[in-house]
Amino acid sequence: MPKYVIEREIPAVGKSSTADLQGVAVKSCDVLRELGPSIQWVESYVTDDKIYCVYIAPNEAMVREHARLGGFPANKVSQVRTMIDPTTAE
Repeated sequence: MPKYVIEREIPAVGKSSTADLQGVAVKSCDVLRELGPSIQWVESYVTDDKIYCVYIAPNEAMVREHARLGGFPANKVSQVRTMIDPTTAE
């Protein structure tokens, strides 16, 4: 199943409270349950003005539908083609 990185532009999101981020996570999980088991949220990275999310989904359309239903921006959706790490250099 393809893996995607979603870039969400949200000004000052890095200053969000734990409760605010928990609320976003709850909403995301609610939408994921609604969409069914073919889409999975792996993890997200919160920076000053963006959230980078990693999802596994059958296609980009489903990732965008999750964003639409959740009311989240999905400014850029990129399919992961391969992964590398320090062991790739060996």
